[in-house]
Amino acid sequence: MKNNFTEADRYYDAQKKVKDIRGFYEHLTVYVLCNPIVIVVNYMTSPEYLWWIWSVMGWGIAIVLHGLKVFSLPPFFNKEWENKKIREILEKENKQRLESDHGNKFE
Repeated sequence: MKNNFTEADRYYDAQKKVKDIRGFYEHLTVYVLCNPIVIVVNYMTSPEYLWWIWSVMGWGIAIVLHGLKVFSLPPFFNKEWENKKIREILEKENKQRLESDHGNKFE
């Protein structure tokens, strides 16, 4: 029974990962298709000020961060880091709960 549960969890995790990767590629596609339009609009309306650079750079930073998260490249976005933080938070809460329970006995 436990083996099926583990297999179901693995399938769910893989399905979520595929959905995240697809979301990244959709985001990247919209970026690639929309930025030429932004550039053309800039040159047609105000060619003396190239504001499209700010749009491309800002959105580009968002694309990079999205890609880093989806492909788990930096250490602070991966599952291991998340699990470690969850354990730290739970331990801290347990310690606080034990301290408050201990304090109530003597009041």
